[in-house]
Order: sequence, then C-alpha cells, then structure tokens
Amino acid sequence: MRKPIIAVLIAGAFLSLNAGATDLLQIYKDALLNDAQFGSARASLAAGQEKPIQGRALILPTIAISGSDTRARNNVSSDAFLGSVEYTGNTNVYALTLSQPLFRWANWQQYQQGKLSLVVSEAQFALSQQDLITRVAQAYFDVLAAQDTLTTLQAQKVAISEQLASAKRNFEVGTSTITDTHEAQARYDLTVAQEFAGVSDLQVKRAALQQIIGKEAGELNLLKPGIQLSAPQPERIDDWVASAEKENYNVVASQVNVEIAQRDIQRNRAGHYPTVDLVVSSGRNSNSGIPPTIGTDSVAKNNSIGVQWNIPIFSGFGVDSRVRESIALEDKARNDLEFARRTAAQGARQSYFGVSSGLAQVKALEAAEISSQSALDSNKLGYQVGVRINIDVLNAQQQLYTTQRDLAKARYDTIMNGLRLKSAAGTLKEEDLAEVNGLLQH
Repeated sequence: MRKPIIAVLIAGAFLSLNAGATDLLQIYKDALLNDAQFGSARASLAAGQEKPIQGRALILPTIAISGSDTRARNNVSSDAFLGSVEYTGNTNVYALTLSQPLFRWANWQQYQQGKLSLVVSEAQFALSQQDLITRVAQAYFDVLAAQDTLTTLQAQKVAISEQLASAKRNFEVGTSTITDTHEAQARYDLTVAQEFAGVSDLQVKRAALQQIIGKEAGELNLLKPGIQLSAPQPERIDDWVASAEKENYNVVASQVNVEIAQRDIQRNRAGHYPTVDLVVSSGRNSNSGIPPTIGTDSVAKNNSIGVQWNIPIFSGFGVDSRVRESIALEDKARNDLEFARRTAAQGARQSYFGVSSGLAQVKALEAAEISSQSALDSNKLGYQVGVRINIDVLNAQQQLYTTQRDLAKARYDTIMNGLRLKSAAGTLKEEDLAEVNGLLQH
C-alpha cells in the first residue's frame, strides 16, 4: 500500500505541473491584483488622499441657503370689522449666506495636518509594496525549497533501494552479512517517512503562495544551475545603515507623524485664540394674506456684510487638558521615530550579514558538493571491491543529497536577504525583483 499512497500525494502536490511554468515576476503581478493585504493598503491610500481636501475645506468659504415657508390661519379683532375676522396668511423667508474664515488657527493647522497625512499614507503604501515583494519572493522560494527537499528525498530513496537490492544479492551469495540488508532497509523506511512529510510540506508551501495570489500558482521556474550571486552594492555596511535610518519608509512615516503631532499641539492651543469670520448674507422676507383694513402685503429684502468674531474666555480647563495630551502624544511620536530608526538599522545590519554569510556558505557548499560526489564515487567503488561496507555508501549518499539541498536553500536565503536589505534601506523596487527573476530558468 505504501507506493500507491505516495503516488497519490505526489500527484496532489504537483497537480498544476501540466500548466506552463510561471516565473517570479508573473507571480508578483498576480499578487498586485489579488493579494488582500495589498488591496487593503491600496484602499487606505485612496482614503488618505482625501485628507488634504477635507483639511482645505476648513479654510475655504462655506455657502448655504436657508428659508421657511409658513402658512398660518389667523383671527383678528378690530372695530373696523365690528367684530373679528379670520384669514389665512403666508410668510416666506429666504436667506443666502457666505462665511469666509479670516482667522481660525485650528482650521489652518488641520489643513496642514491633512497634507501631512497624505504623505504618511503614501509612505505606508510604499512600505506595503516592498512588503508584497518580499512576501511573494519568500513564498516563491519556499515552494522551490520544498520541491528541492522532496526531489532530494525521492532521489535518495531510489539510491537506497538500489543499495538495498545490492545488499540482498550479496547476502544471498554470501559476500555480505544480514547487517548490510538491515541497515539499507532502515534507511529506506526512514526516507519513505520523510518523503510523506516532504509532500505535506510542499502542499502547505503552495497553499501559502496561493493565499497571496488568489489562485493556484502552477509550475514554478527554478533557479539556473550554478548561478553566481553578487555581493551587496555598496559594499560598506555603514552606507546601508545610514540609508535605512533616513530612507526606510517606516522611518519616513514616523518622521511625518512627529510633525503632525507638533501641529496637533498648535491646533489645541488655538482653543485659547479668537476666531474671525467674514459673513455676507442676502435675504428676502414676504408676508401675504393680511386684511386690507389692517395692512398690505409686504416684501422685505435684506443684504448685509460684516465681520464676526469670537473670543473664548473659559472652557472648563478642557483646552489646557487637550494641549497637555497632545504634548504627550508628540513625545510618543518622537519615541516611535527613534524606535523605527533603530529597527530599520538593525534590519539592514541583519540582512547585510545574512547576504555576506550566505555568499560564503554558498561557496563552501559548492565545494562540499564536489567533494561529497567524489566521496560517494569512492565509497561505491570501495564497496564493490570489498574495502567499504554498505553503511559507508549510504552515509556518502545522504551526505551528497543533504549538501545539494542545503546549497539550494543557501542560495534562496541569500537572495531573500538581499531583497530584505534593500527593503530596510528603502530602495527596494519592482526592478530588483525583475533582476532576481533573471536568475530563473525560462
């Protein structure tokens, strides 16, 4: 039953391999359209673009028209009527009013805050774009790494099965002990168990990529064999750290938040300041239905222009409290900025060291792959002539396959650390992803 189950799982893991291979750039373009997290960031940017308009509205004139149309039934007593008269009267009132703020310091600060809020939204959106690039690349290479692990296990299983068959033949003819057969069988069973885990892990990694792009990814292009990865440019870590402390989008957003907090202090202090508005109005008041003996219908037109001012005197200490609150929030914003700078600098250092150590690790594993292949060939030959035992061949095989898997993983990690380094420095763009895409087979 073991082989059919494995076949079913592998078929499920590679269900989409019949479709055309997809590269990293195409996956990213799919994510731009379908990733829910990036869609949320895009909607936040659209909302942030309205902030300056809302702030500007506070310093622009407001125009309103108001009025009333009243119909009343009246009863009037008069000597002229020798009694009382009941009649219906209509009153129509219309007014057009324009109000232009002349001095409202709080409104001006809110207008400036609205413009700064847009800058924050743009920085956060740029940060989301960089995050999408790294998430897509990580999910892509996670799938490749899981495929490499599964492929390695399958190749190792084939090699062990051949060694197991050889051990059985040698035992039958009396040239080896039953120990060789048991050792090969144990290695085979362990590899089969690891293969099950590898198939499951590949399915999980594919599901993670599907969550980002909203559909099945299909077959993915692999890295070109023997690719050469380059060192970070510029080479000095201090240059990367300096860029991270200034250009990182999280740092940029935090810097603007400090200025917003400073203007919020001014806005709250404006609660003590006077306000001055220019007010222009034009109105019409008409009355009809008055009995002729009492009066005549009347129409009155009113036009006025003037300045309206207000001086606050006491507001229950609320203004002072809001000022103290905004001062505390400004201090919080400054600390958030410092934390963002340190976090960006640490991210740049960590990614830089990751690239540097990754390049060294790749170089060492490339040499180890060559020596492991030589060791396997030597052990196979030694086993055939009787100077090596079966366990030596099995160990050499496992060492070679493990080295090949680790080499591929080291390349993926080095590439990812390069992308994260640029993200921390605030320079990661789609062109960098296209450059990584050039390392793939097409």
